[in-house]
Amino acid sequence: MIRGLDPDKYEPVLIGIDKGGRWLLQRADELLEAKGDPRLLRLSASAPPVALEPRPTGGEIAVAAAPAAHLDVVFPVLHGPMGEDGTVQGLLELADLPYVGAGVLGSAVGMDKDVMKRLLQQAGVPVARFRTLRKVDFERDPAATAARAAEVGFPLFTKPANLGSSVGVRKVRGRGELDAALREAFIYDVKALAEEAVVGRELECSVLGDEDPIASVAGEVIVSHADGFYSYDAKYVDEHGATISIPARVSPADMERVQRLAVRAFQVLEASGMARVDFFLREDGELLVNEINTIPGFTAISMYPKMWEASGIPPRELVTRLIDLALARKARRRALKTNF
Repeated sequence: MIRGLDPDKYEPVLIGIDKGGRWLLQRADELLEAKGDPRLLRLSASAPPVALEPRPTGGEIAVAAAPAAHLDVVFPVLHGPMGEDGTVQGLLELADLPYVGAGVLGSAVGMDKDVMKRLLQQAGVPVARFRTLRKVDFERDPAATAARAAEVGFPLFTKPANLGSSVGVRKVRGRGELDAALREAFIYDVKALAEEAVVGRELECSVLGDEDPIASVAGEVIVSHADGFYSYDAKYVDEHGATISIPARVSPADMERVQRLAVRAFQVLEASGMARVDFFLREDGELLVNEINTIPGFTAISMYPKMWEASGIPPRELVTRLIDLALARKARRRALKTNF
């Protein structure tokens, strides 16, 4: 993200959040020491803490032992709960700060796979068979909950409803593996999904915009990891766990279908700014939406910026567009009447 910012237009103020929830003002040189490997990233323990303070003219951050710094726009680069699920977005709304990406509703819906899939179904967007399972029901009657999960057929996947990066996801080949898989999913959330294991190709598509969004060329994830699916290890640990093909080697008609459905899912789920929409393409040609990611990865190898680069929008232009979209959306909302 820092490399994507135009230095002639933007002055970055970098804030890191540690595992204890403290907001700390960071230096770019310290953050960039990780050199592309997030496992090497360490926040400076001696960094000054910051607090977000609403102001009538926009948000400011109060920095310990330093003057308050005015913020014009926030670019969240967070994943998962307490960052991508509408919580930080709600804080920024209270601070009256423009921010990049989906709002409170779109962020929350995009994080909750159960609500997301039900909304897509209601709008006529095809998704894989799934069942929603609750921890309280599993604790009360494990056999009945497992039986409900098995309704989608084996093999199936179990996953926490509100998480990402394939954490807590298991491929279940038969009834004997189901209880352990559900117990693992319920470690991370009080709600879990059982989904059919779709045989087909995994495609992804980037979406950019607000009221008139556009889609990039699609890419394909080709998994070769021993887990047999795009697991956490395949994504982040095994450098040979998966390969990426951009653009995806699909027919022009299929490419158009993916782009059209990506925009449709983006709109149905109240996303804005940016999102990556993931698909399954079955051998018989059926196209299914798997999920939406409202804060997609922005590393040098991440699919979202790479698909836009292949579509003619380089990273610096992409970041500038996203910031402009955030500012324009805030201006539209500020123009609305909010009292009587």
